[in-house]
Amino acid sequence: MNTSENTGYVKRTQKDYSISFKLQVVQEIESGELGRTEACHKYGFQAKSTIKEWLRKYGNFDWKNQAPKTKA
Repeated sequence: MNTSENTGYVKRTQKDYSISFKLQVVQEIESGELGRTEACHKYGFQAKSTIKEWLRKYGNFDWKNQAPKTKA
């Protein structure tokens, strides 16, 4: 990770987060507990695109057909 000595800023990437953490964030958003912007502020993400990508990978929404996925 890159850090700045003066500010203590740490640049993070998606790879820095565990799969369980990603799934927790996705679950909080899909259940309505948090919106994407709220999650960014709560967890300190740099961009909403991080969460959008997690929702695409791990969420219950079928992005191709624009409908929630059904569990078989």
